Amino acid sequence: MFYTLLEAAGTAGTTDGAVPGVGGGFMWISLIIMVVIFYFMIIRPQKKQQKEQEAMMAQLKPGVSIMTTSGFYGVVLDVVDDTVIVEFGNNKNCRIPMNKAAVAQIDKPEAETAEDTEEEEKKEKKDKKMSLGKKKDE
Repeated sequence: MFYTLLEAAGTAGTTDGAVPGVGGGFMWISLIIMVVIFYFMIIRPQKKQQKEQEAMMAQLKPGVSIMTTSGFYGVVLDVVDDTVIVEFGNNKNCRIPMNKAAVAQIDKPEAETAEDTEEEEKKEKKDKKMSLGKKKDE
């Protein structure tokens, strides 16, 4: 009995099995909306991340401090095609060639780090001199 009711409800009103009141245009609009959502949720962020990765790989040069995907910190010694030779720790004998894809993050280059520390020291000295001068006046 239930089967005959479903069969009657399915065939009553439509002859081609389509849902009554819903046209083919609604189907196309919903399909287009789904494609747009997939683009903005999946494809666009992936392309943006890929561009950032390529920009980071372009910055790889000798003397740059990096972090690998496994969490090791090291300094780049040489870059050859897709291979990077990295020195880990203070031991000069620990030099490992690795793929560029294993680089997760680039820190400041060694030269910039040294310059930054020198500038910070100069600022601290100036601040000390200025604070000493104020104390003498008061």
